[in-house]
Amino acid sequence: MAIVVTGLAFYVALPAFTKVLSAWPKLFHLSFTWLGLMLVAEVASFFCAMTLLRLLLRTKQWFTVVAALLVGNAVTNVLPAGDVAGAGVQFQMLAIGGINADAAAGGLAAASIIGLAGLFLLPVCIMPAILGGLPVSPGLEHAAYLGIVGFVLIVAFGAVLLTTNGLLTWIARATQRFLNALPKRKSKTEGLPNRLIAERNLVRTNLGRRWREAVVLIGGRIGFDYFALLCALRATGASPKPPLVLLAYAATAVIALVPLTPGGLGIVEASLSGLLVLAGVGSASAIIATLAYRLVTYWLPILAGSGVYVAFRHRYGPVKFGAAARQPSP
Repeated sequence: MAIVVTGLAFYVALPAFTKVLSAWPKLFHLSFTWLGLMLVAEVASFFCAMTLLRLLLRTKQWFTVVAALLVGNAVTNVLPAGDVAGAGVQFQMLAIGGINADAAAGGLAAASIIGLAGLFLLPVCIMPAILGGLPVSPGLEHAAYLGIVGFVLIVAFGAVLLTTNGLLTWIARATQRFLNALPKRKSKTEGLPNRLIAERNLVRTNLGRRWREAVVLIGGRIGFDYFALLCALRATGASPKPPLVLLAYAATAVIALVPLTPGGLGIVEASLSGLLVLAGVGSASAIIATLAYRLVTYWLPILAGSGVYVAFRHRYGPVKFGAAARQPSP
């Protein structure tokens, strides 16, 4: 079913994706200074993501965290409905690398919620400019309003998980039943609700002491990624309006959350190039900038993930892709 949905979604986005991909010869005419800054910004964005996950996991390990992030991202970007598989690979690699399984589950969940909250916060930051008279196309304005609604929902969801036990217990029990119903499992998962609540309390306490650092890191992860898109646009010679580009960036990122294709392949290219045009960027510049940005944020991390997996396998052994992640002992 996932393959069918992916095929249909990619077929719909294929014309726009082909148009973006056909612009690759023009990449050689872009400013290499701005392209270099784009690459540096993406490296800085990944560094912030890695540091945030290390903070949430309460570990000083860096190789295991880097490997889990890169390989999990690569799996997400190459498999249909790869978000679940990518998260499973990240969890498995963290456990194999010696990080407590409960800590890995809690840290990954907290990182996801914080990341979503930061993403949906972007339209909120632009609202003062819109209310102050910044000319915005109707499409981007609607995206801003949807982003605000999403921000409120994500923050409310995260607050419930962090401050109450009912929803987390229900999720943990449902997950435990699902895991125990999987065929060919060698052991049963027991006591998952209590373990997740204990881990949640540890994450909450840790964030309570270091919340400023977490805010800076999630801001850096998103901010540097957004700056990379601005660099791609500047490399084409365009002079975009940063607030409008921020709305296009946020709207595209939200669209990419729906796992219609691996890593949003085709969907992101079609959405971002179109939204950049709504943001006042010329069509040619929008297409070329989108291609350059996706080369750095989509294709290069896949190659990096492949190389890092070889090093991880050499140190710890193979990872069972597509299989259930190693579960914590009861």
